[in-house]
Amino acid sequence: GLVPGLLNLGNTCFMNSLLQGLSSCPSFIAWLEEFTAQYKTEQSRSTEHQYLSVTLLHLLRALSCQEVTEDDVLDASCLLEVLRMYRWQISSFEEQDAHELFHVLTSSLEDERDRQPRVTHLFDVQSLEQPEITQKQISCRTRGSLPPVSNHWKSQHPFHGRLTSNMVCKHCEHQSPVRYDTFDSLSLSIPASVWGRPMTLDHCLHHFISSESVKDVVCDNCTKIQAEGTLNGQSIENQRTTFVKQLKLGKLPQCLCIHLQRLSWSNQGTPLKRHEHVQFNEFLMMDIYKYRIPLRKPSHSELNQRNSEEPTPGTKDGTAVKPSGTYFETKIYAEQPPGTKPLFMNGACSSSLFMSSGTFPLAAFPECSSPVYLYRLMAVVVHHGDMHSGHFVTYRRSPPSPKNPLSVSSQWLWISDDTVRKASLQEALSSCAYLLFYERVHSRVQHQ
Repeated sequence: GLVPGLLNLGNTCFMNSLLQGLSSCPSFIAWLEEFTAQYKTEQSRSTEHQYLSVTLLHLLRALSCQEVTEDDVLDASCLLEVLRMYRWQISSFEEQDAHELFHVLTSSLEDERDRQPRVTHLFDVQSLEQPEITQKQISCRTRGSLPPVSNHWKSQHPFHGRLTSNMVCKHCEHQSPVRYDTFDSLSLSIPASVWGRPMTLDHCLHHFISSESVKDVVCDNCTKIQAEGTLNGQSIENQRTTFVKQLKLGKLPQCLCIHLQRLSWSNQGTPLKRHEHVQFNEFLMMDIYKYRIPLRKPSHSELNQRNSEEPTPGTKDGTAVKPSGTYFETKIYAEQPPGTKPLFMNGACSSSLFMSSGTFPLAAFPECSSPVYLYRLMAVVVHHGDMHSGHFVTYRRSPPSPKNPLSVSSQWLWISDDTVRKASLQEALSSCAYLLFYERVHSRVQHQ
């Protein structure tokens, strides 16, 4: 029930802990297998070691016991060598960061994907459009070499997601076009804690998507309205107003990496590490953080009727109404009103509410009777020490049984470089997490 450890080459615990965390994500390994299939040709086997995806796949398969190895301790120096070929200068004798290495790996995989040929020769477009013609039947009319026709360049790795950014003018309530930005991990700051109340992962997520005011922004709609009320030909200045900005998750990935920012700064400008425990759970529901396409803007008569029926802000369907009676976009309140139950209890609920088989008991949470974006915890990376020196360790799930490779093991492991021992789920949940690796669960109510 154990997995191989990794040799510490100096100060490479940052790399070892990250590799153990990634090896517990089956979707990521499956994507690497599909992506590297393009290199499994006879003429390219001698150069396979030059590709980051191939090197990473061999390491993760060995760490997940999918490849037979006689060694109890593996050497991951090959990963540093291939990263240097990708022009990353990473020293194994200096303090490094596991989260930073995670982005080095994902960005390098994207660069490798983008280097793949996207189109074949123009003379062969007509042949490629005929689906009944196989790859071997396609010939190049120019008698030159035909680059491989691959769709792998289109597929994003399973950690790839998208953030949405909404900007709404507080004066005229005009909403700017939604902006989408990509992310590989959610980097969450830890808000200031309230004495006597535990800090939870939901607090960090709510703080991440909470709205903020942005002052002195040019509003095209306000400028247009002002221009309509002026004399013809009279020039007006751009109208600057205050906008409300809010982030949400436009596309949730299959594998979700959450980074808890533990770096803070003192009043003197020196870096400090935050050691407080952030409660998280084995299962994570992300539905309320998902961006929804807003409905049509109600008319004034509908607004007046709504205000007369529900005068308090924050209706039961999540729609926030400003006191003046004008419609505002859907908003999640980080602080729940007194006396009401929270929408979700990610990180605050007892793990005994969840069945050992990994299924989610929907009856336990009537507030969310049909979670679509449900995630299961796969690994936790923990940093011990301060900002100047420390050590990374990993809590991760044991690989599934070979008899049932699609199952999810309930056995947890604690790994520190070449030391591997069994652990419990409760021990992992009690740790001061730095990186959390979740994988999406396909529940019975999921349709997307």
